[in-house]
Amino acid sequence: MADGALYITTPIYYVNDKPHIGHAYTTTVCDVWARSMRAAGHDVFFLTGTDEHGVKVEKSAAEHDTTPQEWADRNAAEFQKVLAVFGLTNDDFIRTTEPRHTRQVQAFVERLKATGDVYLGRFEGWYDEGQEEYHTDTKARELDYKSPVSGRPLVRAEEQNYYFRLSAYQARLEALFAERPEFVRPEARRNEVLGRLREGLQDVPVSRTNFRWGIAMPDDPEHVIYVWIDALFNYVTALGLGDAEPGPRQRYWPATYHVIGKEILWFHAVIWPALLMALELPLPGCVYAHSFWIADGQKMSKSLGNFVDLPTIERFLGHYGLDAWRFYMATKGPLGAHDADFSARHFHEVYTTDLVNTVGNCASRVTAMIGKYFDGAVPTEAPDGSRILVAEHDWPALASGASESSLEAIERLDLAGSIEQVLGLVRRVDGFINLTEPFKLAKDPGRRNELGAILYQCVESVRIAAHLLEATMPERMSQLLEALGGRIAGPLADAVRWGGLQPGTQVAKVALFPRLEALDQLAPSAP
Repeated sequence: MADGALYITTPIYYVNDKPHIGHAYTTTVCDVWARSMRAAGHDVFFLTGTDEHGVKVEKSAAEHDTTPQEWADRNAAEFQKVLAVFGLTNDDFIRTTEPRHTRQVQAFVERLKATGDVYLGRFEGWYDEGQEEYHTDTKARELDYKSPVSGRPLVRAEEQNYYFRLSAYQARLEALFAERPEFVRPEARRNEVLGRLREGLQDVPVSRTNFRWGIAMPDDPEHVIYVWIDALFNYVTALGLGDAEPGPRQRYWPATYHVIGKEILWFHAVIWPALLMALELPLPGCVYAHSFWIADGQKMSKSLGNFVDLPTIERFLGHYGLDAWRFYMATKGPLGAHDADFSARHFHEVYTTDLVNTVGNCASRVTAMIGKYFDGAVPTEAPDGSRILVAEHDWPALASGASESSLEAIERLDLAGSIEQVLGLVRRVDGFINLTEPFKLAKDPGRRNELGAILYQCVESVRIAAHLLEATMPERMSQLLEALGGRIAGPLADAVRWGGLQPGTQVAKVALFPRLEALDQLAPSAP
Protein backbone atom coordinates (compact mmCIF):
# COMPACT_ATOMS: atom_id res chain seq x y z
CA MET A 1 0.00 0.00 0.00
CA ALA A 2 1.39 3.41 -0.96
CA ASP A 3 2.42 5.85 1.72
CA GLY A 4 0.03 8.66 2.56
CA ALA A 5 -3.22 9.29 4.37
CA LEU A 6 -5.68 6.41 4.66
CA TYR A 7 -9.35 6.61 5.56
CA ILE A 8 -11.72 3.86 6.73
CA THR A 9 -15.37 4.25 7.66
CA THR A 10 -18.18 2.23 9.15
CA PRO A 11 -21.73 3.01 8.10
CA ILE A 12 -23.29 5.45 10.49
CA TYR A 13 -25.64 3.46 12.68
CA TYR A 14 -29.32 4.28 12.83
CA VAL A 15 -30.32 5.50 16.30
CA ASN A 16 -33.69 3.78 16.17
CA ASP A 17 -31.83 0.49 16.70
CA LYS A 18 -30.00 -0.77 19.75
CA PRO A 19 -26.35 -1.80 19.36
CA HIS A 20 -25.90 -5.49 18.51
CA ILE A 21 -23.34 -7.87 17.04
CA GLY A 22 -23.67 -6.40 13.55
CA HIS A 23 -22.65 -2.94 14.74
CA ALA A 24 -19.90 -4.35 16.96
CA TYR A 25 -18.57 -6.49 14.13
CA THR A 26 -18.30 -3.79 11.46
CA THR A 27 -16.66 -1.36 13.85
CA THR A 28 -14.19 -3.99 15.11
CA VAL A 29 -13.20 -4.91 11.54
CA CYS A 30 -12.44 -1.26 10.86
CA ASP A 31 -10.57 -0.93 14.14
CA VAL A 32 -8.30 -3.92 13.43
CA TRP A 33 -7.47 -2.51 10.00
CA ALA A 34 -6.89 1.01 11.34
CA ARG A 35 -4.60 -0.24 14.12
CA SER A 36 -2.65 -2.36 11.63
CA MET A 37 -2.19 0.49 9.18
CA ARG A 38 -1.11 2.88 11.94
CA ALA A 39 1.39 0.30 13.14
CA ALA A 40 2.68 0.06 9.57
CA GLY A 41 3.42 3.80 9.70
CA HIS A 42 0.43 5.17 7.81
CA ASP A 43 -1.56 8.29 8.68
CA VAL A 44 -5.01 6.79 9.29
CA PHE A 45 -8.42 8.36 9.94
CA PHE A 46 -11.13 6.04 11.25
CA LEU A 47 -14.73 7.30 11.32
CA THR A 48 -17.94 5.97 12.80
CA GLY A 49 -21.10 7.63 14.06
CA THR A 50 -24.89 7.71 14.07
CA ASP A 51 -27.63 8.43 11.54
CA GLU A 52 -30.26 10.41 13.49
CA HIS A 53 -32.88 11.76 11.10
CA GLY A 54 -35.93 10.26 9.41
CA VAL A 55 -39.55 9.37 9.97
CA LYS A 56 -38.80 6.33 12.16
CA VAL A 57 -36.95 8.49 14.70
CA GLU A 58 -39.76 11.01 14.65
CA LYS A 59 -42.38 8.28 15.25
CA SER A 60 -40.37 6.54 17.99
CA ALA A 61 -39.81 9.81 19.82
CA ALA A 62 -43.56 10.47 19.84
CA GLU A 63 -44.26 6.94 21.09
CA HIS A 64 -41.81 7.49 23.97
CA ASP A 65 -43.22 10.94 24.76
CA THR A 66 -39.99 12.75 23.98
CA THR A 67 -38.57 14.96 21.24
CA PRO A 68 -36.70 13.53 18.25
CA GLN A 69 -33.52 15.23 19.41
CA GLU A 70 -33.81 13.77 22.91
CA TRP A 71 -34.50 10.33 21.44
CA ALA A 72 -31.48 10.66 19.14
CA ASP A 73 -29.29 11.83 22.03
CA ARG A 74 -30.33 8.87 24.16
CA ASN A 75 -29.65 6.25 21.50
CA ALA A 76 -26.48 7.89 20.17
CA ALA A 77 -25.12 7.58 23.71
CA GLU A 78 -25.77 3.83 23.52
CA PHE A 79 -23.65 3.56 20.41
CA GLN A 80 -20.90 5.63 21.97
CA LYS A 81 -21.00 3.22 24.90
CA VAL A 82 -20.00 0.50 22.44
CA LEU A 83 -16.78 2.37 21.79
CA ALA A 84 -15.89 2.17 25.47
CA VAL A 85 -16.82 -1.52 25.68
CA PHE A 86 -14.70 -2.55 22.69
CA GLY A 87 -11.75 -0.20 23.15
CA LEU A 88 -12.08 1.16 19.63
CA THR A 89 -9.66 3.73 18.24
CA ASN A 90 -11.95 5.76 15.98
CA ASP A 91 -10.71 9.29 15.33
CA ASP A 92 -14.18 10.84 15.20
CA PHE A 93 -17.80 10.00 15.95
CA ILE A 94 -20.11 11.97 13.71
CA ARG A 95 -23.78 12.59 14.41
CA THR A 96 -26.03 13.77 11.59
CA THR A 97 -27.79 16.18 13.94
CA GLU A 98 -24.57 18.13 14.47
CA PRO A 99 -24.43 21.64 12.96
CA ARG A 100 -21.21 20.82 11.08
CA HIS A 101 -23.03 18.06 9.21
CA THR A 102 -26.27 19.99 8.58
CA ARG A 103 -24.40 22.99 7.24
CA GLN A 104 -22.34 20.98 4.77
CA VAL A 105 -25.20 18.77 3.57
CA GLN A 106 -27.19 21.87 2.65
CA ALA A 107 -24.14 23.28 0.86
CA PHE A 108 -23.69 20.09 -1.16
CA VAL A 109 -27.38 19.93 -2.11
CA GLU A 110 -27.31 23.60 -3.10
CA ARG A 111 -24.42 22.82 -5.46
CA LEU A 112 -26.39 19.92 -6.96
CA LYS A 113 -29.43 22.16 -7.49
CA ALA A 114 -27.25 24.76 -9.17
CA THR A 115 -25.88 22.22 -11.67
CA GLY A 116 -29.32 20.78 -12.38
CA ASP A 117 -28.43 17.39 -10.92
CA VAL A 118 -31.19 17.96 -8.35
CA TYR A 119 -34.59 19.10 -9.63
CA LEU A 120 -38.21 19.31 -8.42
CA GLY A 121 -40.51 16.53 -9.67
CA ARG A 122 -43.32 14.18 -8.66
CA PHE A 123 -43.00 10.63 -7.39
CA GLU A 124 -45.62 7.92 -7.84
CA GLY A 125 -44.68 4.46 -6.71
CA TRP A 126 -43.96 2.32 -3.69
CA TYR A 127 -42.14 3.10 -0.47
CA ASP A 128 -40.30 0.76 1.93
CA GLU A 129 -40.88 2.40 5.31
CA GLY A 130 -38.37 0.23 7.15
CA GLN A 131 -35.52 0.94 4.73
CA GLU A 132 -36.82 4.40 3.78
CA GLU A 133 -36.33 3.46 0.14
CA TYR A 134 -38.49 4.17 -2.92
CA HIS A 135 -39.32 1.61 -5.63
CA THR A 136 -40.87 1.98 -9.07
CA ASP A 137 -43.99 -0.03 -10.02
CA THR A 138 -41.81 -2.49 -11.95
CA LYS A 139 -39.42 -3.05 -9.06
CA ALA A 140 -42.24 -3.30 -6.52
CA ARG A 141 -43.89 -5.99 -8.65
CA GLU A 142 -40.63 -7.95 -8.75
CA LEU A 143 -40.47 -7.71 -4.95
CA ASP A 144 -44.07 -8.91 -4.64
CA TYR A 145 -44.80 -5.54 -3.05
CA LYS A 146 -42.80 -6.48 0.06
CA SER A 147 -39.62 -5.10 1.56
CA PRO A 148 -36.64 -7.26 0.50
CA VAL A 149 -35.17 -6.71 3.98
CA SER A 150 -38.07 -6.82 6.47
CA GLY A 151 -40.72 -8.59 4.39
CA ARG A 152 -43.28 -5.94 5.33
CA PRO A 153 -45.71 -4.62 2.69
CA LEU A 154 -44.59 -1.66 0.59
CA VAL A 155 -46.71 1.47 0.91
CA ARG A 156 -48.17 3.26 -2.09
CA ALA A 157 -46.90 6.84 -2.18
CA GLU A 158 -47.45 9.93 -4.28
CA GLU A 159 -45.37 12.99 -3.45
CA GLN A 160 -43.78 16.04 -4.94
CA ASN A 161 -40.06 15.63 -4.25
CA TYR A 162 -36.71 16.90 -5.30
CA TYR A 163 -34.90 14.29 -7.38
CA PHE A 164 -31.29 13.45 -8.09
CA ARG A 165 -30.57 12.69 -11.78
CA LEU A 166 -29.13 9.25 -11.11
CA SER A 167 -30.13 8.13 -14.61
CA ALA A 168 -27.65 10.61 -16.09
CA TYR A 169 -24.76 8.65 -14.54
CA GLN A 170 -25.57 5.22 -16.00
CA ALA A 171 -22.69 5.22 -18.48
CA ARG A 172 -20.14 6.60 -16.03
CA LEU A 173 -21.10 4.04 -13.40
CA GLU A 174 -20.85 1.21 -15.91
CA ALA A 175 -17.39 2.46 -16.86
CA LEU A 176 -16.42 2.64 -13.18
CA PHE A 177 -17.30 -1.01 -12.60
CA ALA A 178 -15.53 -2.08 -15.79
CA GLU A 179 -12.35 -0.16 -15.06
CA ARG A 180 -12.19 -0.80 -11.31
CA PRO A 181 -13.36 -4.34 -10.48
CA GLU A 182 -12.15 -3.83 -6.91
CA PHE A 183 -14.52 -0.90 -6.34
CA VAL A 184 -17.13 -3.20 -4.75
CA ARG A 185 -16.04 -6.27 -2.82
CA PRO A 186 -16.43 -9.15 -2.34
CA GLU A 187 -17.05 -10.23 -5.93
CA ALA A 188 -20.50 -11.64 -5.16
CA ARG A 189 -21.65 -8.19 -4.04
CA ARG A 190 -20.17 -6.60 -7.15
CA ASN A 191 -22.11 -9.03 -9.30
CA GLU A 192 -25.32 -8.11 -7.48
CA VAL A 193 -24.79 -4.45 -8.28
CA LEU A 194 -23.94 -5.17 -11.91
CA GLY A 195 -27.11 -7.20 -12.29
CA ARG A 196 -29.28 -4.41 -10.97
CA LEU A 197 -27.35 -1.78 -12.91
CA ARG A 198 -28.20 -3.58 -16.15
CA GLU A 199 -31.90 -2.95 -15.43
CA GLY A 200 -31.29 0.76 -15.97
CA LEU A 201 -31.18 3.60 -13.47
CA GLN A 202 -34.10 5.77 -12.42
CA ASP A 203 -33.82 9.19 -10.82
CA VAL A 204 -34.13 8.99 -7.02
CA PRO A 205 -35.91 11.31 -4.56
CA VAL A 206 -33.71 13.47 -2.36
CA SER A 207 -36.48 15.09 -0.32
CA ARG A 208 -39.76 14.28 1.43
CA THR A 209 -42.63 16.31 2.81
CA ASN A 210 -44.48 13.87 5.10
CA PHE A 211 -42.30 14.45 8.18
CA ARG A 212 -40.19 17.23 9.68
CA TRP A 213 -37.28 15.54 11.47
CA GLY A 214 -34.41 16.10 9.09
CA ILE A 215 -32.34 18.69 7.27
CA ALA A 216 -34.38 21.25 5.33
CA MET A 217 -33.82 21.65 1.60
CA PRO A 218 -31.99 24.89 0.82
CA ASP A 219 -34.49 27.65 -0.05
CA ASP A 220 -37.44 25.26 0.29
CA PRO A 221 -37.95 24.33 3.97
CA GLU A 222 -41.21 22.49 3.27
CA HIS A 223 -39.02 19.71 1.92
CA VAL A 224 -36.78 17.63 4.20
CA ILE A 225 -33.68 16.04 2.70
CA TYR A 226 -34.14 12.30 2.30
CA VAL A 227 -32.42 10.55 5.21
CA TRP A 228 -30.28 8.32 2.99
CA ILE A 229 -28.85 11.24 1.03
CA ASP A 230 -28.24 13.07 4.29
CA ALA A 231 -26.52 10.00 5.78
CA LEU A 232 -24.23 9.28 2.84
CA PHE A 233 -22.68 12.73 3.09
CA ASN A 234 -21.31 11.97 6.57
CA TYR A 235 -18.18 10.48 5.02
CA VAL A 236 -17.18 13.88 3.64
CA THR A 237 -18.79 16.22 6.18
CA ALA A 238 -16.65 14.63 8.91
CA LEU A 239 -13.65 15.82 6.90
CA GLY A 240 -15.08 19.28 6.28
CA LEU A 241 -15.20 18.91 2.49
CA GLY A 242 -18.47 20.85 2.29
CA ASP A 243 -17.11 23.93 4.04
CA ALA A 244 -15.98 26.97 2.13
CA GLU A 245 -12.46 26.47 3.42
CA PRO A 246 -11.83 22.74 4.02
CA GLY A 247 -9.47 22.05 6.90
CA PRO A 248 -6.54 19.66 7.28
CA ARG A 249 -8.77 16.59 7.30
CA GLN A 250 -9.42 16.95 3.57
CA ARG A 251 -6.17 15.05 2.97
CA TYR A 252 -7.93 11.82 3.96
CA TRP A 253 -10.37 11.90 1.05
CA PRO A 254 -11.03 9.75 -0.89
CA ALA A 255 -11.82 6.97 1.56
CA THR A 256 -9.70 3.84 1.29
CA TYR A 257 -12.56 1.62 2.51
CA HIS A 258 -16.25 2.12 3.20
CA VAL A 259 -17.10 -0.98 5.24
CA ILE A 260 -20.86 -1.67 5.30
CA GLY A 261 -23.45 -4.42 5.64
CA LYS A 262 -24.74 -5.92 2.40
CA GLU A 263 -28.28 -4.58 2.98
CA ILE A 264 -27.17 -1.03 2.18
CA LEU A 265 -24.96 -1.90 -0.79
CA TRP A 266 -27.01 -0.14 -3.51
CA PHE A 267 -26.85 3.24 -1.80
CA HIS A 268 -23.10 3.02 -1.37
CA ALA A 269 -22.16 1.33 -4.63
CA VAL A 270 -24.39 3.32 -7.01
CA ILE A 271 -26.07 6.39 -5.50
CA TRP A 272 -23.04 7.53 -3.50
CA PRO A 273 -20.49 7.42 -6.35
CA ALA A 274 -23.01 9.14 -8.63
CA LEU A 275 -23.41 11.96 -6.09
CA LEU A 276 -19.63 12.27 -5.87
CA MET A 277 -19.37 12.37 -9.67
CA ALA A 278 -21.98 15.13 -9.75
CA LEU A 279 -20.00 17.09 -7.16
CA GLU A 280 -16.70 16.38 -9.00
CA LEU A 281 -15.21 14.73 -5.92
CA PRO A 282 -12.86 11.70 -6.08
CA LEU A 283 -14.42 8.29 -5.58
CA PRO A 284 -13.57 5.97 -2.67
CA GLY A 285 -11.18 3.12 -3.19
CA CYS A 286 -13.50 0.29 -2.19
CA VAL A 287 -17.00 -0.29 -0.89
CA TYR A 288 -16.71 -3.50 1.12
CA ALA A 289 -20.13 -5.03 1.86
CA HIS A 290 -19.91 -7.87 4.35
CA SER A 291 -22.61 -10.46 5.00
CA PHE A 292 -24.72 -11.05 8.13
CA TRP A 293 -24.32 -12.92 11.39
CA ILE A 294 -26.75 -15.71 12.12
CA ALA A 295 -26.90 -17.63 15.42
CA ASP A 296 -26.80 -21.39 15.86
CA GLY A 297 -27.81 -21.85 12.23
CA GLN A 298 -30.85 -19.58 12.42
CA LYS A 299 -31.58 -15.98 11.58
CA MET A 300 -31.19 -13.88 14.72
CA SER A 301 -34.46 -13.12 16.45
CA LYS A 302 -35.37 -11.80 19.88
CA SER A 303 -38.33 -14.17 20.00
CA LEU A 304 -35.99 -17.14 19.52
CA GLY A 305 -33.67 -15.87 22.23
CA ASN A 306 -30.63 -15.99 19.93
CA PHE A 307 -30.22 -12.29 19.24
CA VAL A 308 -26.65 -11.26 20.07
CA ASP A 309 -27.19 -7.81 21.55
CA LEU A 310 -24.91 -5.74 23.75
CA PRO A 311 -25.79 -7.51 27.05
CA THR A 312 -25.09 -10.87 25.39
CA ILE A 313 -21.78 -9.60 24.04
CA GLU A 314 -20.81 -8.27 27.45
CA ARG A 315 -21.44 -11.75 28.88
CA PHE A 316 -18.89 -13.19 26.46
CA LEU A 317 -16.45 -10.38 27.22
CA GLY A 318 -16.74 -11.04 30.91
CA HIS A 319 -16.00 -14.74 30.47
CA TYR A 320 -13.39 -14.83 27.69
CA GLY A 321 -12.01 -11.28 27.60
CA LEU A 322 -12.07 -8.54 24.99
CA ASP A 323 -9.17 -9.89 22.95
CA ALA A 324 -10.85 -13.27 22.52
CA TRP A 325 -13.98 -11.48 21.25
CA ARG A 326 -11.96 -9.37 18.80
CA PHE A 327 -10.11 -12.46 17.59
CA TYR A 328 -13.37 -14.30 16.91
CA MET A 329 -14.85 -11.31 15.09
CA ALA A 330 -11.75 -10.92 12.93
CA THR A 331 -11.27 -14.58 12.06
CA LYS A 332 -14.80 -15.97 11.89
CA GLY A 333 -16.87 -12.98 10.81
CA PRO A 334 -18.82 -12.63 7.54
CA LEU A 335 -16.39 -10.58 5.44
CA GLY A 336 -16.97 -12.97 2.55
CA ALA A 337 -20.04 -13.65 0.45
CA HIS A 338 -21.71 -15.91 3.02
CA ASP A 339 -23.30 -15.28 6.39
CA ALA A 340 -21.36 -16.33 9.50
CA ASP A 341 -22.81 -18.51 12.25
CA PHE A 342 -22.24 -17.33 15.81
CA SER A 343 -22.57 -20.02 18.46
CA ALA A 344 -21.33 -20.34 22.02
CA ARG A 345 -19.90 -23.77 21.23
CA HIS A 346 -17.96 -22.55 18.21
CA PHE A 347 -16.70 -19.51 20.07
CA HIS A 348 -15.33 -21.75 22.83
CA GLU A 349 -13.72 -24.12 20.32
CA VAL A 350 -11.93 -21.25 18.57
CA TYR A 351 -10.82 -19.78 21.90
CA THR A 352 -9.43 -23.10 23.09
CA THR A 353 -7.82 -24.21 19.83
CA ASP A 354 -6.33 -20.97 18.53
CA LEU A 355 -5.72 -18.93 21.66
CA VAL A 356 -5.22 -21.35 24.55
CA ASN A 357 -3.57 -24.27 22.72
CA THR A 358 -1.74 -22.36 19.99
CA VAL A 359 -0.79 -18.77 20.82
CA GLY A 360 -0.92 -19.06 24.61
CA ASN A 361 0.67 -22.48 24.89
CA CYS A 362 3.52 -21.67 22.50
CA ALA A 363 4.38 -18.42 24.27
CA SER A 364 4.27 -20.15 27.64
CA ARG A 365 6.48 -23.09 26.52
CA VAL A 366 9.14 -20.88 24.97
CA THR A 367 9.39 -18.36 27.81
CA ALA A 368 9.36 -21.15 30.41
CA MET A 369 12.29 -22.95 28.74
CA ILE A 370 14.34 -19.77 28.51
CA GLY A 371 13.64 -19.19 32.18
CA LYS A 372 14.61 -22.73 33.11
CA TYR A 373 17.69 -23.23 30.92
CA PHE A 374 19.06 -19.67 30.58
CA ASP A 375 17.83 -17.96 33.75
CA GLY A 376 15.38 -15.88 31.71
CA ALA A 377 18.07 -14.31 29.49
CA VAL A 378 17.54 -14.64 25.73
CA PRO A 379 20.31 -16.87 24.35
CA THR A 380 22.23 -16.08 21.18
CA GLU A 381 21.28 -17.51 17.83
CA ALA A 382 24.82 -17.45 16.46
CA PRO A 383 27.33 -18.23 19.23
CA ASP A 384 30.29 -18.51 16.84
CA GLY A 385 29.31 -15.61 14.60
CA SER A 386 27.25 -17.74 12.26
CA ARG A 387 23.63 -18.81 12.51
CA ILE A 388 22.98 -22.43 13.37
CA LEU A 389 20.51 -24.00 10.94
CA VAL A 390 18.57 -26.58 12.93
CA ALA A 391 16.51 -29.31 11.28
CA GLU A 392 16.60 -27.42 7.95
CA HIS A 393 14.40 -24.64 9.39
CA ASP A 394 15.42 -21.24 7.97
CA TRP A 395 13.56 -19.21 10.58
CA PRO A 396 14.42 -15.73 9.26
CA ALA A 397 12.93 -16.71 5.90
CA LEU A 398 9.91 -18.38 7.47
CA ALA A 399 9.17 -15.39 9.69
CA SER A 400 9.73 -12.92 6.86
CA GLY A 401 7.40 -14.82 4.57
CA ALA A 402 4.66 -15.01 7.19
CA SER A 403 5.05 -11.30 8.00
CA GLU A 404 4.89 -10.17 4.38
CA SER A 405 1.87 -12.35 3.65
CA SER A 406 0.11 -11.18 6.81
CA LEU A 407 0.68 -7.49 6.05
CA GLU A 408 -0.41 -7.89 2.42
CA ALA A 409 -3.62 -9.61 3.53
CA ILE A 410 -4.54 -6.97 6.10
CA GLU A 411 -4.03 -4.20 3.54
CA ARG A 412 -6.73 -5.77 1.36
CA LEU A 413 -8.99 -6.22 4.40
CA ASP A 414 -8.50 -9.98 4.55
CA LEU A 415 -8.40 -10.14 8.34
CA ALA A 416 -8.80 -13.90 8.63
CA GLY A 417 -6.12 -14.52 6.01
CA SER A 418 -3.73 -12.14 7.72
CA ILE A 419 -4.17 -13.76 11.11
CA GLU A 420 -3.92 -17.29 9.69
CA GLN A 421 -0.45 -16.47 8.36
CA VAL A 422 0.64 -15.60 11.89
CA LEU A 423 -1.03 -18.63 13.46
CA GLY A 424 0.77 -20.77 10.90
CA LEU A 425 4.08 -19.33 12.08
CA VAL A 426 3.22 -20.06 15.71
CA ARG A 427 2.18 -23.63 14.86
CA ARG A 428 5.54 -24.14 13.14
CA VAL A 429 7.28 -23.03 16.32
CA ASP A 430 5.34 -25.66 18.27
CA GLY A 431 6.21 -28.28 15.68
CA PHE A 432 9.86 -27.22 15.77
CA ILE A 433 9.95 -27.67 19.55
CA ASN A 434 8.44 -31.13 19.22
CA LEU A 435 10.97 -32.00 16.52
CA THR A 436 14.14 -30.68 18.19
CA GLU A 437 13.16 -31.52 21.79
CA PRO A 438 15.15 -28.77 23.55
CA PHE A 439 14.22 -30.27 26.92
CA LYS A 440 16.41 -33.28 25.97
CA LEU A 441 19.23 -31.15 24.54
CA ALA A 442 19.39 -29.30 27.84
CA LYS A 443 20.75 -32.49 29.44
CA ASP A 444 23.83 -32.41 27.17
CA PRO A 445 26.25 -29.56 28.08
CA GLY A 446 28.04 -30.08 24.78
CA ARG A 447 24.94 -29.00 22.83
CA ARG A 448 24.23 -25.82 24.76
CA ASN A 449 24.93 -23.60 21.74
CA GLU A 450 22.44 -25.59 19.70
CA LEU A 451 19.90 -25.35 22.51
CA GLY A 452 20.38 -21.59 22.66
CA ALA A 453 19.97 -21.23 18.91
CA ILE A 454 16.73 -23.24 18.96
CA LEU A 455 15.22 -21.21 21.78
CA TYR A 456 16.31 -17.91 20.22
CA GLN A 457 14.62 -18.87 16.96
CA CYS A 458 11.47 -19.85 18.84
CA VAL A 459 11.23 -16.73 21.00
CA GLU A 460 12.08 -14.39 18.13
CA SER A 461 9.32 -15.96 16.03
CA VAL A 462 6.88 -15.56 18.93
CA ARG A 463 7.90 -11.89 19.29
CA ILE A 464 7.25 -11.26 15.59
CA ALA A 465 3.89 -13.01 15.84
CA ALA A 466 2.95 -10.83 18.82
CA HIS A 467 3.63 -7.65 16.83
CA LEU A 468 1.51 -8.93 13.93
CA LEU A 469 -1.39 -9.94 16.20
CA GLU A 470 -1.38 -6.80 18.34
CA ALA A 471 -3.93 -4.94 16.19
CA THR A 472 -6.38 -7.80 16.74
CA MET A 473 -5.56 -8.53 20.40
CA PRO A 474 -4.00 -5.33 21.79
CA GLU A 475 -4.25 -6.23 25.49
CA ARG A 476 -2.76 -9.73 25.49
CA MET A 477 -0.16 -9.08 22.80
CA SER A 478 1.02 -5.97 24.63
CA GLN A 479 1.36 -8.18 27.71
CA LEU A 480 3.37 -10.71 25.70
CA LEU A 481 5.66 -8.08 24.20
CA GLU A 482 6.36 -6.63 27.63
CA ALA A 483 7.30 -10.10 28.84
CA LEU A 484 9.72 -10.32 25.90
CA GLY A 485 11.47 -7.09 26.79
CA GLY A 486 9.08 -4.57 25.21
CA ARG A 487 7.88 -3.70 21.74
CA ILE A 488 10.27 -2.41 19.12
CA ALA A 489 9.53 1.17 18.11
CA GLY A 490 9.02 2.27 14.54
CA PRO A 491 6.97 0.95 11.61
CA LEU A 492 5.68 -2.60 11.84
CA ALA A 493 7.93 -3.71 8.97
CA ASP A 494 10.94 -2.83 11.15
CA ALA A 495 9.45 -4.36 14.28
CA VAL A 496 8.96 -7.74 12.59
CA ARG A 497 12.42 -7.83 11.00
CA TRP A 498 14.40 -10.85 12.19
CA GLY A 499 16.94 -10.20 14.93
CA GLY A 500 15.07 -7.50 16.82
CA LEU A 501 15.26 -9.42 20.09
CA GLN A 502 18.74 -8.91 21.51
CA PRO A 503 20.57 -11.75 23.27
CA GLY A 504 20.71 -11.17 26.99
CA THR A 505 17.27 -9.55 27.11
CA GLN A 506 15.37 -10.74 30.16
CA VAL A 507 12.07 -12.44 29.40
CA ALA A 508 9.34 -13.54 31.78
CA LYS A 509 7.09 -16.57 31.57
CA VAL A 510 3.58 -15.62 30.43
CA ALA A 511 0.14 -17.15 30.79
CA LEU A 512 -2.00 -15.33 28.24
CA PHE A 513 -5.22 -17.29 27.81
CA PRO A 514 -6.55 -19.35 30.74
CA ARG A 515 -8.33 -22.60 30.03
CA LEU A 516 -12.03 -21.94 30.69
CA GLU A 517 -15.30 -23.77 30.98
CA ALA A 518 -17.58 -23.23 28.00
CA LEU A 519 -20.57 -20.95 28.08
CA ASP A 520 -23.41 -23.37 27.42
CA GLN A 521 -25.57 -21.15 25.27
CA LEU A 522 -26.33 -17.63 24.18
CA ALA A 523 -28.00 -15.60 26.88
CA PRO A 524 -31.55 -14.42 26.07
CA SER A 525 -31.70 -10.96 24.58
CA ALA A 526 -32.50 -8.03 26.77
CA PRO A 527 -36.15 -6.95 26.48
